[in-house]
Amino acid sequence: MGLLLAQSVPDQQVFAPQNSDVAAWESARQSIVLLRNERGLLPLRELDQGVFTYQIFGLGQKTVFEQTINNYKPESPLRKINSPDDLLIFALNTDSIDAPSFPIKTTTKYLPYAAGTGRVLLILFGKAVHLEQFPFISQVDAVLQIPDTDRLHQSLAAQAIFGGCAIDGPIATQKNRLGYAPPALVGLDGQLMADSIRAIVEEGIRQWAFPGAQVLVAKDGMVVFHETYGYHTYDSLQPVRPDDIYDFASVTKVTSTLPALMRLYGEGQFDLDAPLKEYLPFFKKSDKAEVTYRQLLAHNGRLKPSIVFWREAKNEDGTWKRRSFRSIESGRYPIRITDSLFLHKKYKRQIYKGIRTLPLSEKPGYVYSDLSFILYPTVVERLTGKPLERYLTDKFYAPLGAATIRYNPLRSYPKERILPTERDTFFRRQQVHGTVHDETAAMLNGVSGHAGLFGSAGDLAKLVQLYLNRGEYGGERYMSEAAVREFTRCQYCPEGNRRGLGFDKPLITWDAKQSYVARSASPDSFGHSGYTGTFFWADPQSNLMVIFLSNRVYPDRSHTGISDLNIRPRVQQVVYDAMK
Repeated sequence: MGLLLAQSVPDQQVFAPQNSDVAAWESARQSIVLLRNERGLLPLRELDQGVFTYQIFGLGQKTVFEQTINNYKPESPLRKINSPDDLLIFALNTDSIDAPSFPIKTTTKYLPYAAGTGRVLLILFGKAVHLEQFPFISQVDAVLQIPDTDRLHQSLAAQAIFGGCAIDGPIATQKNRLGYAPPALVGLDGQLMADSIRAIVEEGIRQWAFPGAQVLVAKDGMVVFHETYGYHTYDSLQPVRPDDIYDFASVTKVTSTLPALMRLYGEGQFDLDAPLKEYLPFFKKSDKAEVTYRQLLAHNGRLKPSIVFWREAKNEDGTWKRRSFRSIESGRYPIRITDSLFLHKKYKRQIYKGIRTLPLSEKPGYVYSDLSFILYPTVVERLTGKPLERYLTDKFYAPLGAATIRYNPLRSYPKERILPTERDTFFRRQQVHGTVHDETAAMLNGVSGHAGLFGSAGDLAKLVQLYLNRGEYGGERYMSEAAVREFTRCQYCPEGNRRGLGFDKPLITWDAKQSYVARSASPDSFGHSGYTGTFFWADPQSNLMVIFLSNRVYPDRSHTGISDLNIRPRVQQVVYDAMK
């Protein structure tokens, strides 16, 4: 079978302003005029409030304007404007204003109704028009004039709506979210990045390190590179797309319970130096009772790396133990692992008991462990009074517009958008696709603090930028600056442990054979990798992030080329070299 090295087909790619030159990009941005902005509607805030919908006339099908809007916030399934929190974006190509098909009845009847019920943003693309032609103009909340309908102007119009770029002029706005711009705008050599990253990633595909991948680079709050390579699987049937959804694996550790704990720490509800028993009384009489959360989060608490819980659920003869697994779903066995394997509803207690009774390591020091992260969802739920998924969605993912970041993604997205992982031959005995790769997370109904989260590169970038912004994004503060600084600093460097709190850090002394991080990454930088082939790294000194997503465990975990070929540090180093 021939292995093809191809990007997604062009009509599936969102237009990337990174392909423009700086002069064209800046000229297009400066040409945007904000004619009206009642109550400071723009840039939009509170992305989780109300119905969000749009209507576009005269720009064609699958417009760049619409695609870029969806980078920030997907349209609501329910499109009817019913309440003051609802928002309608109505975009018109004024070059078509004299056409017989121009929706004059819609604009004169529906928009005043929508404006009287919710909020309305009117976007006028094309030639300047006399606003007297729109007698309802005084009723809408904001009006943007965009002088051209080309792809660059469409992208920048959407960015301006959400704060991805600033608007100049008498009515001005500030940038407060990720934007999309050419690399040269932030001092990066775009050609060097494109050529070098493609060469490295395609080497990985040729060497069967992964069937496909994507790389996103953002600097100074601008996404300046986002390219896809290869396919979902080695049969070369489904190209990788920019909006594909990946199993984050251990990247979950710093994108799930960790932001929750950072927020709670900043609010004074979570004490890093409290012992484990403080928030988890179940551990009072264990040898872990006095281990602090600071030690645990930094992998410095003498916990052993992991427990193979599915194997612990078996008898010596290979049969499942009582009250573990059954082949038929029932009220007592509701947790679906596969169509023919269901877990007892209370098996989580056995997992916690296993962690409680497993002896601590005799020697202190750094040992990477999943075990404490399995416990953090319960800590968050005890402190907030909310289920973990609801808390994370309400406080982070929905306000950020990060709709794809979630557990159990098949509840919301078709399987075709999700990358397959391993053909499991020992536990589930089937292709894992759309459900979590990690076996223990699967036994926790897909929801854990150590694994289980899925998402796209673009949505992951929003959360990483929140960290780079020291807790702010989109004009909102999600966590205190002090919390971000504390969690991202090295906690036990004098003892030889490089880790932050949850976050990974560069090696204290860089070693090419041991590091999966670029040599040029600063000591202030932080990030994490995931077993499935995922990775992000953020560097506050350069205001830089690099995201690498792949499904390297397809078809099985024996594929170690991503590490053997040093794919991730080489890709990251290219970005640093492009700054020079």
